[in-house]
Amino acid sequence: ESSPHLPAPKDVMIYSYNFHSWLRWSPVKVDRGLVLYTVHFKTGAFNWWDEMNCTRITQTECSFPWSLKERRWTVFLRVRAELGQETSDWVETDPFVAERNTTIGPPKVNSVTVSSDSLVISVTPPFGSETGDFLQYHVSYWENTTSTAKKEMKTSNTLFKIENLKELTLYCFRIRVELMTHSHLQLLGLQSVPECSRTSVS
Repeated sequence: ESSPHLPAPKDVMIYSYNFHSWLRWSPVKVDRGLVLYTVHFKTGAFNWWDEMNCTRITQTECSFPWSLKERRWTVFLRVRAELGQETSDWVETDPFVAERNTTIGPPKVNSVTVSSDSLVISVTPPFGSETGDFLQYHVSYWENTTSTAKKEMKTSNTLFKIENLKELTLYCFRIRVELMTHSHLQLLGLQSVPECSRTSVS
C-alpha cells in the first residue's frame, strides 16, 4: 500500500473562514523529482474514503468541494505524498464540523450616519445565512477619551442606532457577529477594527 521511503506531509490542518474551508500542509522535500499530493475525504455518515478535487496536485493546499458545503456534516480528510510509484503514509485530520469549527469574520460596515445624539450604522453580515440561522450583532462603543467605559448593545438588525450620545463628541465602535444555528450552537465571530465618528451639533 505505501512505501516507507517517502516522508508523509506534516502540519496538516483544516482552515475555515466564513464557511470557506481548505486543507493545508507543509511541502515534503526530497532530492529527486517533484512530489505530488492526493487528498481524500469521508463523512461521519459513510465510512469510506472518496477522492476530492485534489489528486496528484503540486500545491500544498486543497479547498473543499461544493459537495462538502453542508455545515453540519462531520468531515475527515487525509493527504499523502506521491513520487512516481512511491507513496507516503496517509495523514488524517481530526473530525471537522464547519458549524462548530469555522472562524467567523467581522461584519462589513457599509455606512455611519451621524446626528447630534446618535450614530446610525448599516452593516452586511460576513457570510450568506442559511435557513434556521439567527445572527446577532454585538456592538461595543465608547467615547474616544483617555479613560472610558465601553458600553455594549446587541441587535439582530443590519441597520441599528447607537443612542443617547453627547454632541460634538468622537465615538468609536467595534462589532462582532454571533451565529446561533437551529441546532443551538453558538459561534462568536472576530471583532471588527474600531471605527470612529464625531456626533454633530444639535
